[in-house]
Amino acid sequence: MEEPAEDRRLQVREEGGGDQEPLLLPQQGASLYTGDGSVDINGCPALKHATGNWRACFFILGDECCERLAYYGIAKNLVTYLKTKLHQGNLEAARNVITWQGTCYLTPLIGAILADSYWGKYWTIAVFSAIYFVGLAILTLSASLPALQPPICSGSICPEASLLQYAVFFSGLYMIALGTGGIKPCVSSFGADQFDDSDPAERVKKGSFFNWFYFCINLGAFVSGTVIVWIQDNSGWGIGFAIPTIFMALAIASFFVASNIYRFQKPGGSPLTRVCQVVVAAFRKWHTKVPHDKSLLYEVDGQISVIEGSRKLEHTSELEFFDKAAIISSADAKSDSFANPWRLCTVTQVEELKILIRMFPIWATTIIFNAVYAQNSSLFIEQGMVLDKRVGSFIVPPASLSTFDVISVIIWIPLYDKVLVPIARKFTGREKGFSELQRIGIGLVLSILAMLSAALVELRRLEIVRSEGLIHEKVPVPMSIFWQIPQYFLVGAAEVFAAIGQVEFFYDEAPDAMRSLCSAFALVTVSTGSYLSSIILTLVSHFTTQGGNPGWIPDNLNEGHLDRFFSLIAGISFVNLLVFTVCAMRYRYKKA
Repeated sequence: MEEPAEDRRLQVREEGGGDQEPLLLPQQGASLYTGDGSVDINGCPALKHATGNWRACFFILGDECCERLAYYGIAKNLVTYLKTKLHQGNLEAARNVITWQGTCYLTPLIGAILADSYWGKYWTIAVFSAIYFVGLAILTLSASLPALQPPICSGSICPEASLLQYAVFFSGLYMIALGTGGIKPCVSSFGADQFDDSDPAERVKKGSFFNWFYFCINLGAFVSGTVIVWIQDNSGWGIGFAIPTIFMALAIASFFVASNIYRFQKPGGSPLTRVCQVVVAAFRKWHTKVPHDKSLLYEVDGQISVIEGSRKLEHTSELEFFDKAAIISSADAKSDSFANPWRLCTVTQVEELKILIRMFPIWATTIIFNAVYAQNSSLFIEQGMVLDKRVGSFIVPPASLSTFDVISVIIWIPLYDKVLVPIARKFTGREKGFSELQRIGIGLVLSILAMLSAALVELRRLEIVRSEGLIHEKVPVPMSIFWQIPQYFLVGAAEVFAAIGQVEFFYDEAPDAMRSLCSAFALVTVSTGSYLSSIILTLVSHFTTQGGNPGWIPDNLNEGHLDRFFSLIAGISFVNLLVFTVCAMRYRYKKA
């Protein structure tokens, strides 16, 4: 049978600086088994026709959709709960939400290290899902039992929550943060593992997987931002938190039901240990000169590396100092150094470290994007609280406006996957249309526009405040909350480009045995962005309240200047975009 024209076509992949590299072509007489070393649940080589591909991803995507519905069922309206039920002020509530979200995206480092080193992605997801479920149950109890809530406000007097009430609520909240740490870095990479990198047809599907994975995240977020937020505001927080708990149970069930058709990558041992071995071995040979003939550097024979579940990596000329770790000295030849990775490392092991170092500038320049995204569930909502929320007799919950972020994502993902990519592919010749770095750059531009849109809305709101004489009145202004739609819509578009591009970049560029860890690095930028936003909030509060001034973000936003804060974030984002552009132009992709 003749091979399809699409498979015969030479495919190329962008290299940094515009270079291109031929992609792997299908082999004649393709094997019945996957070519990336994956196995089935029994540890046998994975059969292509019986495992993986979209048949397995259907259950993984269902799991992610339910889990994200549970997460956003808590996160989207958390600032409202802290203000109305635990009686916290604007600044304290915003800071608590941002800090918790930051922790949710910092704990993935724990899950990633366990997955790559010992447990594998499957069992890491299983264990941390149980922790997640317990956290949700505690949160539901905290919101349901009167003894675990402070008394309701009496006029303007709102009693503070007791130490016990805070302890129970925040213990449940941070158990969720720990639970998501084992799920987030593993689910996306476990889903991508269902496609064989050595098969060109499956490799293209993997690019689509990341788009639809994010689509399912936002489908869950859409239900949370509409139905669950409304239930929390109108039917009570107990049932509003119980629903996410039920959906988390459904997520666990969806994940386990397809265990027999998953493809598994074997854990390759501690990636942090391997990195440390390269550094130690290189410093031990500080004065040894790297040979001009790089084929003299140490590497095992055959196509499989010494690292379990990892292909070999080609040598690169950058960061030459670390090549010293792979130099076979006369002392190595006479001793047992070949069995001691603290004295002699393979080229593949050295290249793992080089990849991590090369990715660091890209990682650092995506942090600001996530500082912008953090405003979605904090200051954007607080801005909505002082706008007119009425639509006839219906009151729009401010947290529900974040639904337009989700709607934007749901619109943009099919548009990107089915329209933009085919058009871009005709011009670039790349199978993905845009490179991951180009995609991230477009997202950064859109995030700047989102902050400028929010600043313009706030400028207009403050004009109305002054004209109506409401500066010292703690009341909403006669300006519709729907003026916030453009800023949410722009953030959603930015996510489709920057956030998905970032996840795909860190997965594709990761060494085979470090994919969970590198996926966690992508998530840590969300954490770091949240923490950075919290730090900026604290600094802005400190410097703008000098001399008895109310500051930019007082409890009464009519007395503040939230527009200046949004403009500040936009300015920082613009400078960051310039730095990212330089880093992206200098980046060189890995060669496996």
